[in-house]
Amino acid sequence: MRGLILVIDAFGMGAAPDADDYGDQGAHTLRSVCASGSDGTMAAWPTLLGLGLGNCAALTGPPVEGCPPVGDPLASCGVMKQKSKGKDTTTGHWELAGVVMEQGFHVFPAEFPSFPPDLVIRFEDATGHRLLGNKAASGTQIIEELGPIQQSDGGLICYTSADSVFQVAAHEQVVPIEELYRCCRSARKICDEYNIARVIARPFEGSTGSYSRTAGRRDYSIELPSPTMLDILQESGVETVGIGKIGDIFGHQGLTHSLPDKGNAKCMARLKSALQQGSGVDQMIFVNLIDTDMLYGHRRDSLGYYRAIEAIDRELPDIMDLLGYEDFLIISADHGCDPGFRGTDHTREFVPLIFYQPNRNPVDLGIRESFTDVAATVCKLFGTTHYCGSPFLSA
Repeated sequence: MRGLILVIDAFGMGAAPDADDYGDQGAHTLRSVCASGSDGTMAAWPTLLGLGLGNCAALTGPPVEGCPPVGDPLASCGVMKQKSKGKDTTTGHWELAGVVMEQGFHVFPAEFPSFPPDLVIRFEDATGHRLLGNKAASGTQIIEELGPIQQSDGGLICYTSADSVFQVAAHEQVVPIEELYRCCRSARKICDEYNIARVIARPFEGSTGSYSRTAGRRDYSIELPSPTMLDILQESGVETVGIGKIGDIFGHQGLTHSLPDKGNAKCMARLKSALQQGSGVDQMIFVNLIDTDMLYGHRRDSLGYYRAIEAIDRELPDIMDLLGYEDFLIISADHGCDPGFRGTDHTREFVPLIFYQPNRNPVDLGIRESFTDVAATVCKLFGTTHYCGSPFLSA
C-alpha cells in the first residue's frame, strides 16, 4: 500500500470558530482566491472540483462562487478544525501527524525591539555578527530596507512575524550560505529556551533596489515533544518519505528519506517520479507545496495564488493515475493565509479534507474536531494504531 498526503500550504476554507481569538474573523482564503481568478465563472480547477473541493468549503458557510459543491464527488470530503494553539506551519503539520500543542509556541512582539536583550547578546556572541532589524516585517521588504547595510558591515538581518519564527537573512556574497546555516544552528539552540517554533535561514542575492531571495532557505524546527505518525509507521516497517520542507518541519525525525526540493513544480515532479519508480514496500509520502503560502499568500497576491492552485490541479490526474487499487491520496492544508485579508500573516481557518482511494466509495466526512484525525486514519489504514485522533474511515 502507498499513502500520500498532499499539503497545499495555507489553503484555508473559511474562518475557524476561534478565529476571533487570532484577529482573523472573516478570513476565507478559498473565497478570496476564487474571486480573483474565476471572475464569477467556474474556477479552472476541474480535478479539485470533481474531487469535491467545493463540498469541503460548503461545510463552513455559503458555497464559494466559482467553486460549488458537486452532486457525486470522486472523493470523501470534509473540513478540519485545528485543536492546537497557533496558526503556523509547524503547528499545522505536527497536528496532521498526530501531535497536538496544548500550549502555543511563543510569539515575539511585532514592534522594535522584538527580541529580548539577552537573546540579542547571546546571538551576537555565538555568531560573531551584529544583529540588524529586530522587528516583525515582510521578508522581501526588510531585505530591501536593510540589504545595503548588511552588505556593508556583514551583519545578519533578523526579523519575526505573527508566527513563532526567528528569521535570519544575509546576502550570499557577504555571508556564505554555510556560515548562515551555522549561525541559524546557533540561533536554534538559543531559541529553544524561548519556545520558538522555527529558526529560518533566508539567503538572498542582488543589489540595492533589486534584491531577491534564493532557493537556499532552510528551516530549523524545535524538537518534537512526542512521536508522530511518521515514527509509528516507520517502526512498523512502512517506508516514510518527506518531499519539500517536510524534513525540516519534523527535524528529519521519522523519515526514511527526505527530499528537500524547492517550489511546487519540483515537488510535484519529485512526487510523480517516486510514484513511478515504486519501492516494493508499504510507503507513506508526505508532501508540502509551499508556493501558495510563501509566494502568494504572504504577499497578498490572490491571482498568483489562483494560478498556483491551477498548476497543482493540472498535475493531479497524473498522480491519481499512478495510484494502485489500495493506495490513497489525502489533500489538506496546515492553516490559512487569506490574500484578501488585512496584513500579511497566516489566518486561523478550517482546512480541507479530501480523501481519495480508487477502491472506496466516497462518504461525507463532515467537520472534524482536529487535524490529528488524518494521522489516526493513516495509521489505521496501514494496520497500526495512533494514540491521538479519531479515524474517519475504517481500514
